[in-house]
Amino acid sequence: MEDKGKGSERWNGAISNLTEMSFNLESLQKLLLKKAVFVDEETFAKASLCSEQARTIKVLEQRVETLERELDAAITAAARVRSENDRLRQQKRLLNYMHKKLQKSRDTSTYKL
Repeated sequence: MEDKGKGSERWNGAISNLTEMSFNLESLQKLLLKKAVFVDEETFAKASLCSEQARTIKVLEQRVETLERELDAAITAAARVRSENDRLRQQKRLLNYMHKKLQKSRDTSTYKL
C-alpha cells in the first residue's frame, strides 16, 4: 500500500515538472520570437566564424597568462638558485681559506719541532 502511495507521489511530481517545463518552453519561444534575428546563411557563417575565433582567442589568452605565471615562477626559482649558488661559493672560499690557514699553521708548527 505504501509503495502505491510513493508511486503516486512520484507521478504527481513528474507531471508537475513536465507542466513547469512546458511553461518554460512557451516563455522561451515567446522570447525568441521577440528577440530573434534571422539572417542569411553567409551572415550566419561569418558570425559563427567570428564567434569561434573569439573563443579561440580567449583560450589562447588564458594559455598566455598561464605561461606568464609559469615564467615568473621559473625566474623566481632561478634567482633563488643563483643566490644559493653564490652563498655556497662564498662558503667554499671561506673553507678553502681556513683550510690553507690551518695547513700553514700546521706546517709552521711541525717545523718548530
